[in-house]
Amino acid sequence: MSEHITVEELAGLMKKAAGITVAPEDLQQLSDSGFDSFGLDSLGLLGIVGELENRYGTPMPPDAEKCKTPRQFLDLVNSALLAGA
Repeated sequence: MSEHITVEELAGLMKKAAGITVAPEDLQQLSDSGFDSFGLDSLGLLGIVGELENRYGTPMPPDAEKCKTPRQFLDLVNSALLAGA
């Protein structure tokens, strides 16, 4: 497991934590679209953050659950993981 979350992993986390199926290709192409356009609400995003905290055994940045787009979320979380690596 790498210290980097990919679009594919985010799509899988959206399915696991929020029950939302999104093709990784769509998530990549629409990475600047709001999470709400994929049907993901703040509670679903909180579930994804919790899943990542469990996976990596470290808290995610406090602003992670406030991210509005997949790109913003991946940039923030990956920067935090890289800094902690």
